[in-house]
Amino acid sequence: MNSPESSLRSLPSVDKVISDERIKQIEAGYSHPLLIELVRGYLEELRQQLKSGAAAPTFDAIIETVIARAAARQRPSLQRVINATGVILHTNLGRAPLSRETIEAMEETSPGYVNLEMDVRSGARGSRQTHIKTLLRDLTGAEDGIAVNNNAAAILLALSALAKGKEVIVSRGQAVEIGGGFRIPEVMRQSGAKLVEVGTTNITYIADYEAAITPRTAALLRVHSSNFRIVGFTQSVTLEELAALGKKHSLMVLDDLGSGCLLDTSRFGLDKEPMVQESIAAGASLSFFSGDKLLGGPQAGIAVGSRPLVERMAKHPLARAIRIDKTRLAGLIATFIHYQKGEALEKLPVWQMIAAELASLRGRAEAWAEAAGGAASVEKGESEIGGGSLPGDTLPTWLFAWKPGGPGASQRVRALSATLRAWEPPVLGRIGKDTLFLDPRTVLQEEDAVVVEALTGTSQDRNDE
Repeated sequence: MNSPESSLRSLPSVDKVISDERIKQIEAGYSHPLLIELVRGYLEELRQQLKSGAAAPTFDAIIETVIARAAARQRPSLQRVINATGVILHTNLGRAPLSRETIEAMEETSPGYVNLEMDVRSGARGSRQTHIKTLLRDLTGAEDGIAVNNNAAAILLALSALAKGKEVIVSRGQAVEIGGGFRIPEVMRQSGAKLVEVGTTNITYIADYEAAITPRTAALLRVHSSNFRIVGFTQSVTLEELAALGKKHSLMVLDDLGSGCLLDTSRFGLDKEPMVQESIAAGASLSFFSGDKLLGGPQAGIAVGSRPLVERMAKHPLARAIRIDKTRLAGLIATFIHYQKGEALEKLPVWQMIAAELASLRGRAEAWAEAAGGAASVEKGESEIGGGSLPGDTLPTWLFAWKPGGPGASQRVRALSATLRAWEPPVLGRIGKDTLFLDPRTVLQEEDAVVVEALTGTSQDRNDE
């Protein structure tokens, strides 16, 4: 066995690797400094491994690794995946899949110029928000609206433009972290507004809000608990109560809805998610919601409500820093048009998945199980909404289940999961109780062929009889 010192001496130099004919054949497609940096970095990795007692690779193996790494540098790491996890709005997988019309609208605006901030009839400069204002008014009943980069940005903009240096009152049970480090108290501090917490974690009365109002109070804030639920001995204030108190004291009432729902989720056996149009009707001065959650569109943050307040937000310097780009604006408009036409259930994948019939889901899961053979079966299960929407609420579903059983079952399940993740495109499921589950609810029907191909293609590598 070679010592670490002799193994280190066996490593080739950077020049020797770069001079190899196989490297020269790919050099035309890469910059010379990039190849040198890549080779130098890989050889340094090998040195550290050899110092720890690892075996030295052959020269051919080093060349093959360099070529593979060079090719990987030119492949985008962001790629399409098949979401069979059963989580509809999977934050790690990009949340809402888009409708065909939304994708087409985004593609149409991408290649060239568009009238983003120009009135083509008059030739005068306009606002990008003009393209979406009418839709927002029609769908939500609000006087005006604005779209920015995401919902956190919309709230930050509102607080910065409307409440800087003043107090904003919120229930202690709503001074929460929504996700990804987005904490209401920290957003308040960033905006320059002062957070005033009232009540307790589980109990807040309207009298708590009123007792906290001072001459420095600018707004009353409600934050929807979109990714958690408090149960048991609880009491919260309704938006109608907050609106009445705000009107009494001439204060803004800000309503952070989070998910951005325009349809009644209770029709599908789910808890009722707050709807934007209901928030406006209840008296919110401004309502905030996301574009890429239950709305079913691209990432965006939307604020709707009082025209004077929206106009102040639009004129604030921060609005330029967080403005929405032309491509996502086009996608957002196309998504809203689905609602305007009353076709959201038929066109938007999020709602198609929520409304999917159990018989159809079972048939698809059975087709997958037939393709996989062996230890594959179909089981009842639950799908999640995800994406900070309807916490704890699930939908019944039918699952493809691969449960090999016997010694090494756990390792075999993990191995199959890894093999499916390495498929092109990757197929992502979930593991539980030594079983790999794939949920057809979160797989677009046109992707079924890929799932079947992956399961068929990997069946020869499994010994699951």
